[in-house]
Amino acid sequence: MPATAASSHRRRGHSRKSSAKSPARGAVPAKGSAKSPAKGSAKSPAKSSASGTALRFGRLVAMGAVTVLILLAGVWGSWGSAQHVMLTKGREQGTVEVKRCGEDTCAGPYTPLSAGSTARARVEIEKSVAVRKGGIYTVVIKPGSDEVVRSGPAGVLYAWVPLGGALLLASVVVAGGLGRVRVGWVLAGSGVALLTAAFLAV
Repeated sequence: MPATAASSHRRRGHSRKSSAKSPARGAVPAKGSAKSPAKGSAKSPAKSSASGTALRFGRLVAMGAVTVLILLAGVWGSWGSAQHVMLTKGREQGTVEVKRCGEDTCAGPYTPLSAGSTARARVEIEKSVAVRKGGIYTVVIKPGSDEVVRSGPAGVLYAWVPLGGALLLASVVVAGGLGRVRVGWVLAGSGVALLTAAFLAV
């Protein structure tokens, strides 16, 4: 009986030791598993922040380039006529009485007003809201041709109408794409003012 009790006591002590050691063995993976999420969570916000910054910068560059292209296109479209109206020194100036109009152009006799300009039986002017059949308009002759463009304040304003449209379009890009709402309103207001002034002048 004493021997049986002693062996039973040894078995119980051995089982207690093994059960006490087992949590210690399992503690090593627990520490490793706790460290791995911390490393991933530290790197993940940095990567997402960098990618977000790159996307925002790329969007700003793209929208800025689109805005510049729109405004340049407006200036280019206006300058083809505006250069003759605004830079009148040395150019032939006079009036044209519109007698008839076709699909794209109107025509009529030209009467000179500037020194050195000669009368012409027929010159052509672009058909637009600024030109009506039966009207008499002050014009500038394009060098080396029989084509004329309307001059005076109305001609200047009408020549810059393409730029007015470009300002309106650019305002949408600036306000929506770049997030510059105030700048967008300034561009839109400038475009509306230019188009309104041209409409009232012609």
